[in-house]
Amino acid sequence: MFNTTDNKFHAKLRRAVSNAYAMSTLVNFEPLVDSTSVEFLKQLKQRYANRTDDSGICDLGQWLQFYAFDVIGELTYSKRLGFVDRGTDVDHIIGNLERLLNYVSVVGQLPFLDRLLIKNPIRFWLKLGNSTSPVVTFAKKQMASRDFVDEKNAEDSSNKGPARKDFLSRFNEARMKDPVFISENRVLALTVANMFAGSDTTAITLRAIFYYLLKDPPKMEKLSEELVGQSKAGKFTRDDALVRWEEVRDLPYLGAVINEALRCHPAAGLTLERVAPPGGIEVAGHHLPGGTIVGCSAWVIHRDESIFGPEASEFRPERWIDATAEQQAKMKNALFSFGAGSRTCIGKNISLLEMYKLVPAMIRTFEIELLNPESPWTLHNAWTTVVDELARGRRDMSNA
Repeated sequence: MFNTTDNKFHAKLRRAVSNAYAMSTLVNFEPLVDSTSVEFLKQLKQRYANRTDDSGICDLGQWLQFYAFDVIGELTYSKRLGFVDRGTDVDHIIGNLERLLNYVSVVGQLPFLDRLLIKNPIRFWLKLGNSTSPVVTFAKKQMASRDFVDEKNAEDSSNKGPARKDFLSRFNEARMKDPVFISENRVLALTVANMFAGSDTTAITLRAIFYYLLKDPPKMEKLSEELVGQSKAGKFTRDDALVRWEEVRDLPYLGAVINEALRCHPAAGLTLERVAPPGGIEVAGHHLPGGTIVGCSAWVIHRDESIFGPEASEFRPERWIDATAEQQAKMKNALFSFGAGSRTCIGKNISLLEMYKLVPAMIRTFEIELLNPESPWTLHNAWTTVVDELARGRRDMSNA
């Protein structure tokens, strides 16, 4: 869906699976998100909380990626891959993804290199290297373990819906409606795309949220006060630190923090490209011939002071609260973190669901400080804009 240039194919595929990504559907997935969140908080408490020596130093950036990968695993297959439970990069999946992104960030701009390297026909003929990702192996195993026909029959007989509410079940429902178009291989491709696209980008934004808050303690305190106020008012109904989507979706400062992190640090570091239609197109007074590749960068748009006001390069959540209704609409329309138009990221709601639920849970559970607050993070553009592995900030965590 992401890389096709055929607009008709893209529209057909998106229609076939879009219901699975609607927010009204995703809120039914909250128990799956909560399952990983509970284990995530448990592991951080056991490994890092209440420790005064170096064992209390946590690479929160890495753990947030563990979390994002396992949440999307739960949502897609009702099963975590085990990053959070084991506290490690399972089967080197994250390391392989980082290498893949470094590769595609180059060959995406120079496609002929891909034909010389990974997609070299001679390489395939000689069967050099293993091109199957561990995520694909995991996906195939989960698909093989599920009897979708029995699930469908159970749904029809009980009228209570399928026992599982994950993406794999919903993709299979689309396959049963149109088995020619949504083939078994396409279901596999959709689930694997979920894993890759829905983990790294969400982890990047979660890192940005905590980084900016930790670099500016008054803003962290302001968000904490909003959450404490809601708790004292009895707005949070769970006994633990977790919150429900309906309880936090309209919190003004939490929403402002998330929007501002998405603005200041969009996950995509390169342009989101489009291809001009055969007849060409007029853009800002310039004619682009058919077939021209054109795109724009969220990193540039998000720093336009005519849209986001003065000091657009600074992290200031208050801009989303102080702005007039007209200015807020203008800023939201220009927020390009998830793309725009018919190509808006289909997984946008998944990412927002995770952010709105995990950030309050973390702040309500831990006091978090940067180990080296004066040292800025170092970024690396590998199509997605990630924290450089050698410079990734570590966090000191203690129990609240």
